[in-house]
Order: sequence, then C-alpha cells, then structure tokens
Amino acid sequence: MPTVPPGGEDAPGLLRSEPGTLLEHVAVAVFGLDDQHRVCYWGPGAQGLFGYPADTVLARPADVLFPDPSPGAGSPAAQLTERGRTLGYWRVRMPVVHRDGTVFDCGFRVFPVTGPGGSSVVMGLASRGEDLDRVKTNLAFLDALFETCPIGLVMLDEELRYVHLNQALADMDGMSIGDHLGRRMCDVMLTSDGGEYERTLRAVAEEGRPVVGTLVGLRTPGRPDRDQVRSVSLFALSGAVDTRPGVGGLLVDVTDREHAILEATAARRRLALLDRAAARIGTTLDLHVTAQELVDTAVPDFCDGSVVELVEWADESEAFDPQRPLVTRRIASGTSLPPPAEELVGGLERVTYPPGSAIHAMLRTGRPLSVPVNEDFVTRTVAHRERARLLRDSGLARILVAPLVARGTVQGITMFGRSSARPVFTEEDLALAAELASRAALCLDNARLYNRVQDIALTLQRALLPSATGAGPYVHVAHRYLPGGHVTEVGGDWYDVISLPGDRVALVVGDVMGHGVAAAAAMGRLRITTKALARHHPDPGALLAELDTCAHDAGIELATCLYLLYDPATGTALMANAGHPPLLVRRPDGAVETVAPACGVPLGVGGFPFPTTELELPEGSTLALYTDGLIETRGRDIDAGMDALRAQLRGAEGTMEEAADRILANLLPAGPADDTVLVLAKVGRVPGGVVGPAAAGRGPAGT
Repeated sequence: MPTVPPGGEDAPGLLRSEPGTLLEHVAVAVFGLDDQHRVCYWGPGAQGLFGYPADTVLARPADVLFPDPSPGAGSPAAQLTERGRTLGYWRVRMPVVHRDGTVFDCGFRVFPVTGPGGSSVVMGLASRGEDLDRVKTNLAFLDALFETCPIGLVMLDEELRYVHLNQALADMDGMSIGDHLGRRMCDVMLTSDGGEYERTLRAVAEEGRPVVGTLVGLRTPGRPDRDQVRSVSLFALSGAVDTRPGVGGLLVDVTDREHAILEATAARRRLALLDRAAARIGTTLDLHVTAQELVDTAVPDFCDGSVVELVEWADESEAFDPQRPLVTRRIASGTSLPPPAEELVGGLERVTYPPGSAIHAMLRTGRPLSVPVNEDFVTRTVAHRERARLLRDSGLARILVAPLVARGTVQGITMFGRSSARPVFTEEDLALAAELASRAALCLDNARLYNRVQDIALTLQRALLPSATGAGPYVHVAHRYLPGGHVTEVGGDWYDVISLPGDRVALVVGDVMGHGVAAAAAMGRLRITTKALARHHPDPGALLAELDTCAHDAGIELATCLYLLYDPATGTALMANAGHPPLLVRRPDGAVETVAPACGVPLGVGGFPFPTTELELPEGSTLALYTDGLIETRGRDIDAGMDALRAQLRGAEGTMEEAADRILANLLPAGPADDTVLVLAKVGRVPGGVVGPAAAGRGPAGT
C-alpha cells in the first residue's frame, strides 16, 4: 500500500498504512537543557528533526528552536526547563522552527536527569506532532479493535501460549481472558484431528507460512457439550523492534453457518433419495423384488443396514394387540457393514417380537420410531439370545422402525439401522423414512393383491385344464403346460386330448387373448364346449364354426384354436385351424413337415368359415401342437422360433416324455415369458384296419 496519503505528506487527518511497526516511523529527537535554558546535549535525532548540526546549537539558548513568543508570553525553552524540574515529567505540544524556517507542531516530553557530580539537566524527547497523532490513532484503532470486534483476535508466543486475546474469543471459548493467558492454545481448542491443528500452528510459527480461512472443528473446556466450527486465519508475528516472535490469529465462529450448509446438503440428499425411490421401488409386481428395491434404495445412502418384514396377521381385519407377540416374515435385507451384520439382517426368515418391544411401541402410534441399540432395546425386542449377541456385535448404534401401511392396514414393517460413525436419525430423517415406507407399502400392497389375483387365476386355469388326457391305445401323448413368468399374468392357453368312439382321438390346442381370471374363465368355457361338441361334429371345420358362435355369444374375442381328429383305422387326420400356429408332423424317417392349410380367423369374430384339411399320417408319426409362447420370445422372432422347434423335433429321441422336456429346456432355457403349451402325440394304426367294438356305437360321428 502507498506510504504517502493522497494530497501529499501534509494531508491532515489521514491514517497511513505503512510497512513495519508504528514506532519505526516516529522520529524521536533527544536533547538536553541546562539551568540557563541552553542546549547542552544534541542527539542525532535532534539534528534530523530540527535541521541543526550539533556545533551550531550546543551552548546556545534553546529559544532558537521556537518561533518568537507572542507579547507577554514566556520563553518556550524556559517553560520546558522549569516545568521539567518542578513536575518531574511534563508532556506538551508546541510549535517549533526548522532550520529552514518551516514551522511545525511538535510533541515534547521533559524530565530532569542528575549527573554523577550532582549537577542536573532537563532531558527532552521530541517528535513531530503528526507522527505522534498517527501512532495515537493507530493505537486507538487497535484498542477499539480488541475491545469491540466480534471476531476472535489472539496473540501467541513461540510456545503457542496465549499472550493477548480479545473478549470475543474468550466468549467463544466460554472462559475468561485471564484463564487463557499462559495456556497453550491446543489445550483450549480441543480437536479430534489427530494433532493436525497443532502441526498447522507450529508450521506458521516456525516457517512463517500463513493460513487463511481453515475450518476447524473443536470443543473447549468452557463449552464441553457444544461442537463448534471455526474459520481460522493465522500469521507469524514479525518480531520487529525487539518484539517476541509468535503467532497472531483471527477466529470466526461459523458453527451456525456450517450447520446450515450441512442441513441444506442433507435436505438435497433426502430429496435425491426420494427421487431415486420413486424410480426404483415398484418396478415389478413381485413382492420380494419390490421389498429388495426398498432396501437397495436405503443402503448405503440413508443407512448402513435395512430389512423389510411382512406381518403375518391371522386376518387382515385383525386388530393389533400390544399384549401379544408379533410374528413377521422377513422378505428382504441388506447391509454395508462387515460381519456379523450380514448374518444379523439376512439369517432369519420368521421373526417373533415379544410384547413391549420397540416394534409394538411403533405400531401403537403408527409413526416411525428411532431407538438406540442399548441393553434395554436388545432385551425388550430380541427374543433369542444368539440374535441378541449378533445385534450387539453388528456395529449398529441406532435403529429407525417405520410401519408399512396401505389401505388403512399395517402390511409390515421396515427397519433402517445406522452405525456410530453416522449421525443419529433426525426428525427430518424420520419424515423421510415415513415417506419411503409409504411409497413402498403401496407398491408392496399392489404386489400382494396382484399375486393373490394371479394365484386365483392360476388355480382356476389349472383346475380347468385336463388333469389326465383321454388318449386311446393308438395315440401316445405327452403334454406340458408352463405358466408365464412373474411379470406376466396368467394367460388363456389351453389344450385337451379327447377320446371318441372307434378309438379316435381329438387333439385340441387353443389360446384366449388376454390374461388373468377373465382369460382363464374364457379358456375353461371353450375347452368344455369343445369337448361337448367333439362327440357330435365329425368335421373339425363345422366344430370350429359352432365353437366360434359360442365364443361370440359369450363375448370371447380373438381366441385361436387348432383342432385335429385322428382315426387309427384309416391313418388319416382331419384338421381345422382358427388363427393358431401351424401343426408340425415328424415322419418316421425324421423329416419334419409344417402343415399350414388355409388358416381361418380367430374364434369370436363370427361369420367366417373354417376349412377342413385331410392329411395321411404314416404309422409312427409324431404330431406337435403348441401355443405361441414356445416359439415367440423376446429377442427372437416367430420364424426363428419355428425353425428352432422344427430342429428340436427332428432330433427328438427317447420317450415322448423325454422329448417334451428336452424341447422345452432347449427352446426356453430361462423359462417362459408367456404361458406355453406343448402337446406331442405319436400315432399308430389299428392292425389290419379293424376297428374295435366301440365303432358299432359310433353313430353319426363314425359316418
């Protein structure tokens, strides 16, 4: 910064910022006056201040240094001599005259000095008034700074002990200024950084490297229960003018600011976690997957370990009784802590909580509850001694329990655990846990309702499918039905093998468009109707036409069906197709033929004929009837699926049962995505073409 203020050296009333210390910029003149007010000593500083060499003023009257006094006023030199002797010390401001004639204000301090012989002189110290004013102003500023500045100010010696500090810093520490003096700073600012702050202090003192705005977390003996964060700036003291070296510092309490920043950061993290939860929880209608999505969302961003458990109510309308044990089924878990935490959260499927547990306390209020993992919690909540030991050794210090409530019913509970390395759960964390649990509960409830409906549909479908087929002595059948994966509802795939008079056999495979209970019910109606019509309609085309009318009347839309009637007496088959995938025939020589006659429209449309196709089947031929779930999968189009099925059928070996299992395993290695039906039928002939006694009662069907 400039050493000369704007306006020049003589600009009044300005506080100059100069390098070095204040006293280095105050010239002090030392001189002596005898009893006759004559100059008897003239120091180098006096020559610099007044401009006179020593040989021009020694033994001369000191009045030469002052302007002529006004009439009636005494001599300034005489005043200095007399007052100095009589008062012992006198301070005064007077105008003086430089050798060049310049008049300026000067401050004097005079006092008597007695020599070895008993003679005495008055010694004077003089400095320019403007220099003294500048020092005075700067010192007043420093005094005011220490008195009123809200920032902590401190001076430390070489041993990093308090030499000087202001009241603001004393208030921060909760100690008086006197209690600080002589103590080491690191004995007052107690940090848990392994000595890093003390090393920083010593580096400033020994190497002179300043530190600006470093954040330090601490506690003090005066405020042992309050964590503080301070912004600390340190600098080395220069040691100029023989002052002792050490460290100076400015300290600002930024605890509230840092807490606000941390809370804002935590709030952003909570919002981000909710966003991730909305995207990740409930991606499927699988109960276990949904529960695991909740755990994976919470660990490790929100907690160190988590579990999801469903309450095993005897009835959904059952009222919660806090006097009875609560039984749950753990369906998801996860932790980021080392063993034995993983065994704790994942090593149990069924959990029993005794009355008086924290789970009971949470369910009584219906609101999330945060509890410490102490002996009281372990005793009240964990019934098994080994599980209690695992909990004590797991590293979990606090657990947050939240209810999973949907449709006004407690579906289950979720627990979030934190180790001692994390902060305890706050009210905001409890609100976040409640939101996570609410979203997960809705998804879990949807999954439970879906699974219930799916189970009903699957049970209905299996009840409507044939438990045993009616193949005759000349047709050997292997049949398979595979329900779709968890993401797909129960479909309307169906099949049947119908024994008819004259050892004839009807093979039927169909597929009702749609899923769920409605599709299963429609499938059952079509199967039962087909079985009834088969005994009265020898022509497959006429049978499908009748079935189409029934489907249309019942409101069944777009159901496909392949119907084949085989007569072992002639070795011929009559077939009609209502929009279904074509029949495959494996000849005895291994050749596979695709029988794709004119394919009618699906059932339920109404008004369209269904042509009947006749085909000759050599003895030992194998027929393959199936639904599109076998040949049409994700990542493979239907033509590639047909080619693969033909290849499998060509290489079919062993029994019919083994061939059916091999085909399914090779075409659907990951399991079916949609309902799948496969019917394999190996046909034979009546020896000599003779039909058994049943043919006598064949009636119209044998015509």
